[in-house]
Amino acid sequence: MKYFIFFIIIAAASLGVYNATKISMTAPFEGESMIGMITLLASLCAIVLMVILLVSKRIEKKVKDHRNNV
Repeated sequence: MKYFIFFIIIAAASLGVYNATKISMTAPFEGESMIGMITLLASLCAIVLMVILLVSKRIEKKVKDHRNNV
């Protein structure tokens, strides 16, 4: 599961970089630039969600280990 999460983070980051190149600095809210902005935002959301999932799994493991030791 951990490797799958890292794969999703890397895929989202690479898609974010690709879509960041599609954004026009002169007109960022028109045409393909708007699509680039939306997909860049979506990839950032996916990265944040996967990091939250990693942190929650780490906390779950620590709580489980703590309960077994007590």
